[in-house]
Amino acid sequence: MNETERNRPAAERRRMTSQELAIWRSLIDTTAELRRRLAAQLAAESSLSPGDYAVLLALSEADGRRLRSSELAAAIDWERSRLSHHLGRMEKRGLIERVECATDNRGAEVVLTEEGARIFRAATAPHARAIKQHFGDALNPAQFDALDDILRTLTTHLEAGK
Repeated sequence: MNETERNRPAAERRRMTSQELAIWRSLIDTTAELRRRLAAQLAAESSLSPGDYAVLLALSEADGRRLRSSELAAAIDWERSRLSHHLGRMEKRGLIERVECATDNRGAEVVLTEEGARIFRAATAPHARAIKQHFGDALNPAQFDALDDILRTLTTHLEAGK
């Protein structure tokens, strides 16, 4: 491939190169390994799963530490059935409560309990350290800037394709 062809966006070429496909595979493999390590460390240090943490984070950021089930599912990008099963397990552990919606008795709200808030707060600093260790420490400021640019470009591309 000549220099002109190499500098054209992939959308203007017939197919991706073998090098581009290898980079794609590396992205998939690396992010999976990063998730695996962060999940293992989170579980070891807090007994929370990544799903637990996502639910607790969304609730901790919500007004009144409560969200309708449908809003919570949208916030963490889960199917409602998956969320319902997960919430049942979290409720048994005392991390959340499900209550009737105060404004609409057709729905339920998920409420962060004091115990859930305590466990979430205790997990936050170790989880942030793990993110720094496995992700932040690997990159220099120029690499962070480049990654930011790449992610913004991908987000713009994906949003344009909706």
